[in-house]
Amino acid sequence: MGYSKNIYMTAQNKLDSRRKTAVEELEIRRAKAYTAIPELAEIQSRIAACGAQVIGAFAKGANGKAYVEELARESLSTQKRRKELLVEAGLPENYLEAQFVCSVCEDTGVTENGICDCQRKLLVETAKDEISKYAPLRTSTFEKFSLDFYPEAPDANGISPKKRMAEIAKFCEDYANDFSLKSPSLLMHGATGLGKTHLSLGIANVVTEKGYGLIYLSAPNLFSELERERFSRQNYNESSFEQELLETDLIIIDDLGIEFSTQFTSSCLYNIVNTRMLSGKPTIISTNLTPAELEDKYTQRITSRIIGSYISLKFIGRDIRQLKRY
Repeated sequence: MGYSKNIYMTAQNKLDSRRKTAVEELEIRRAKAYTAIPELAEIQSRIAACGAQVIGAFAKGANGKAYVEELARESLSTQKRRKELLVEAGLPENYLEAQFVCSVCEDTGVTENGICDCQRKLLVETAKDEISKYAPLRTSTFEKFSLDFYPEAPDANGISPKKRMAEIAKFCEDYANDFSLKSPSLLMHGATGLGKTHLSLGIANVVTEKGYGLIYLSAPNLFSELERERFSRQNYNESSFEQELLETDLIIIDDLGIEFSTQFTSSCLYNIVNTRMLSGKPTIISTNLTPAELEDKYTQRITSRIIGSYISLKFIGRDIRQLKRY
């Protein structure tokens, strides 16, 4: 599926704005230059006329070859004179050329070989901006995930939190780097403040950069958006947001369990989990609840699908947010 239609539209609007700005600024510079150096206007007209004549000469086939060569020499001579006038006036040689952000595609986003690299970068930035509205995406990278706050000594179960979390962090990084539409779903569970959000955002960073479509929302925001869209329409029929949730390459639901539970939220969660499982689309869920608590909060038909088909990642240690206060 790739990025959503909204991401593409937003990126294209930015490209259109860049191009429009470059053209408008060129017109302003051109007007100033023609006023200061009247000869430039005549030269610019001659250059344009040569270009039009070259196109017409090609229609003559072989008989127009000599004429084309003559026009090319005239055009080069005229361009040289234009540069000389600009330099004499203390202006850059390219003063009368549009200054596009991307000189390769001239801010169209497209080249003869397809999508320009500048548009790919803009799509990634736009996708990340969308996620950043809800979470600290750019600061939650794998490089910034620190194991310093996890105890080395084994806990009551004989497990070293630092060792366990190092393994989980490595798993998440490998998951992100190897992500595909066939990747498994993940259940990140454990007490609050153990890094579930950070690592899920680390995955989001990499997956987004790889060009996959991704939706990241906390459970309360997710269900609020679904409820708003469902009941704000008189003739509800497969809302676009709900369809996007079901069809996008990866969704990450953070903090499942802190939302106010209703029959509506349970129904939505079941539809998301079940539909994506049947279509083989990966989902990542993070929660502070244990598997047993999940089963108490939600129906068995929901939890059996999550616990039975998701890879379980149990986070252990002490609340990092509290430790950072000291």
